[in-house]
Amino acid sequence: MPFSVKLDQQSMSRVWHLAWPMILSNISVPLLGAVDTAILGHLPSPEYLSGVAIGASVIAMLLWAFGFLRMGTTGLVARSSDLGIQWLLRALALALGLGLTLLVIASPLLADIVRWMNASPDAEPHALAYLQIRLFSAPLALANFAILGFFIGRQDSRAPLYILFAANLLNIALDILFILGLGLGAQGAAAATVLADTFAFLLGLYLLSRVHVDIWCYIREEIGQKKLLPWIDSTPWLNLLKINSDLFVRTCLLLSTFTFFTAQGAAQGDNVLAANAILIQLLMMTSYALDGFAHATEALVGESIAKKSKALFTSTVRSASLWALASALLMTAVLVVAGPLILSLFTNLEPVIEQAGRVYGWLCALPLIAVWSYQLDGVFIGAGKSRDMRNTMFVASILVFFPFWWLTRDWGNTGIWFSLFLWFAARSLGLIIYFKYYTITDSWLRQES
Repeated sequence: MPFSVKLDQQSMSRVWHLAWPMILSNISVPLLGAVDTAILGHLPSPEYLSGVAIGASVIAMLLWAFGFLRMGTTGLVARSSDLGIQWLLRALALALGLGLTLLVIASPLLADIVRWMNASPDAEPHALAYLQIRLFSAPLALANFAILGFFIGRQDSRAPLYILFAANLLNIALDILFILGLGLGAQGAAAATVLADTFAFLLGLYLLSRVHVDIWCYIREEIGQKKLLPWIDSTPWLNLLKINSDLFVRTCLLLSTFTFFTAQGAAQGDNVLAANAILIQLLMMTSYALDGFAHATEALVGESIAKKSKALFTSTVRSASLWALASALLMTAVLVVAGPLILSLFTNLEPVIEQAGRVYGWLCALPLIAVWSYQLDGVFIGAGKSRDMRNTMFVASILVFFPFWWLTRDWGNTGIWFSLFLWFAARSLGLIIYFKYYTITDSWLRQES
């Protein structure tokens, strides 16, 4: 554990107050994927689950490559001395522009992307059908990243809870209607998500106007008072791009790792791919839950930077890390004890359950290793040290994951999971080294942007 253990009841309470709504809202995201997986996993053939697993992996690669819109906005807003609305508007403009560009560029390439993912002949049409519909939500999905980042930066963890929970409940209901009721399969899963993303965007705008600021009134006031200088000035835009470019590279490396992971599973057949899809959903549930403490850390570390308060910084990191470690221990215990029951909830296909069982132990161990990568991501995002996150991810992906996959490729699916385990370990270790360096040099409170 990279932090000395010292309980601060007030700080522990504050972290928990911010974290628990984020944990619930974060869990609703992989819960949605878990419901998709469970519904498709109980259809007669694994090709439906395999097709959507590939399509979801591709869309994650395309959309989450721009996850910096959430992380970068959170850090900038948290370190802002005012409301941070200008950072939100810049992020929204960037998000909508990137989303439309992605829609135009990626649409004609989807068939080639699916083939690159080693989809089987049976799964390929389902993956392509999913992507052709799902991509239409790209502009609003990216805009939602910026809105959520603003709320977290303002230490408003309730709004993301309302947005994500409501949107994902809608998505689940539409999944049941479209897939089981209307028999639309992969197309139904995609359509449900597009409608849920649209609803999330509209609800986000509504909550902004009710809780923080009415964007449209703000824009009208800016135009009416001719306050154009902040928007013409290139410095804030360059700061936004600088932070986001590092996070973009870091996220692309992360997603390339997971996409390659999915592709290698697909190359071993639909049963292995379907098994990995289930296990990845479980991994995402633990990851998103632990990210709740990381999000609280982002906001509070950002506040400590703005106030130049070393005491707040130290107490935040210690308290959030203790919460995260306790949660990781609990998650590992649940995965170990309830493994057979959990797998049976996702699918009744015995070949898929058998394949999942062969590598299930790696999944059980991951929360204890990965917790530090998530938690320290929160520290580095809040402090604006995105370059170090980029460098750590480069080492973990290029120098650890891919070389070890090559060395263990004859191990089949076990080799893929072993390489993923080492990837998480390298991420955690790299960030711990950076953390120790900044602590020794007493340079955490120096802003880089």
